[in-house]
Amino acid sequence: MQNQSLIAARKQLSRLMLDTKGQDLVEYALLVGFMVLAIWVFFPTSVVPSISTIFGRIVNVANALP
Repeated sequence: MQNQSLIAARKQLSRLMLDTKGQDLVEYALLVGFMVLAIWVFFPTSVVPSISTIFGRIVNVANALP
């Protein structure tokens, strides 16, 4: 009985290893994560407030549109 469940678990693991569905999503998530990390490391902290101000102004202008 235990041997059959072990075989079934191995088969399920094999199927999961060969299944590539959702692989693109993981790759894009990793890419975005690395980009955020790179931006955080390479941009000085003095630049971040000015970027935030620019996006804040864009949002204010967009909200003011009819």
